[in-house]
Amino acid sequence: MTRLVNTPRLGRRALLGGLAVLPGAALAFPERPVRLVLGFPPGTGPDLVARLLAEGMREGLPAGLVVENRPGAAGHIAAQEVARAVPDGHTLLLGEVGQLAMAPSTYARLPYDPARDFAPVAEIAAIDFAFVVPASVPAEDLAGFAAWARGRGQVFLATFGAGTPGHFGASLLAAGAGVQAEPVHFRSTGEAMTAVLNGEVQGLFGTVALVAPHVQAGRVRALATTGTARSALLPAVPTVAEAGRPDLALEAWFGLVAPAGTPEAALAALEAAALRALGAAALRQRLQEAGFRVSARDRAGFAAHIRAETARWAEVVRRTGFRALE
Repeated sequence: MTRLVNTPRLGRRALLGGLAVLPGAALAFPERPVRLVLGFPPGTGPDLVARLLAEGMREGLPAGLVVENRPGAAGHIAAQEVARAVPDGHTLLLGEVGQLAMAPSTYARLPYDPARDFAPVAEIAAIDFAFVVPASVPAEDLAGFAAWARGRGQVFLATFGAGTPGHFGASLLAAGAGVQAEPVHFRSTGEAMTAVLNGEVQGLFGTVALVAPHVQAGRVRALATTGTARSALLPAVPTVAEAGRPDLALEAWFGLVAPAGTPEAALAALEAAALRALGAAALRQRLQEAGFRVSARDRAGFAAHIRAETARWAEVVRRTGFRALE
């Protein structure tokens, strides 16, 4: 009897992959519920995406999907867990831009290699950011904020962690406007938003879903959004391109990846189930209402997007002079 437990990692993957192509062998997939792991806590935007997707994919995967939250270490805990999982198609990561495209440039040591350790399945959705300031800041647009900040001498900009899109957005904004800005890193988006609401910092790049309720209530002011088109949640707010700062075009995207070595038949089944789910009008509407754009890229398209984004973020990191984290 073949034992897989003590087989080296690459050997297990080769053996499991080979099971799908043995003459006369059929890949029984899925044999049990698929684990959908994500590096964010319950109640967050990515958690909503994961749970809506799991619900939508049940038609294509009768055994179902079970969402497992593994927050911590900028998503590296979740990514490492999936990278080391048995590559049989029963474990997926809902990965995001930070884990899959930014991490190679922002961390000197990673417990996984995005290009080597994962097989793309499908891109799911993306969401834009908005630059918001406390209601007490006397600025109505990005140019006004830059002028006010230069007159102040120094401003503090909240981020939801070093090496995140919001952090680099703040760095690029300050560099392009000649503003002396000090990033203040918080452990979560909620803490960063609270600091803006309390006037403890002077700005934040937060996702439109996070900031929209506070903008609509008048507690903060949105000066620009980072998408190529105006956000449906904040239609009156101009884009960064309209504000003369196209270099600030940022988005967070999310997609499914499986451990490298996952059999082709399993990848194809997972891809088909995800794309079928994203084609449902009800799911698309619920994601759009939450501020997400459905991207629905297939495996090839998602793989190409990850490669392009990895190169793009490497250049952004270089321009900001960011020093890789340990």
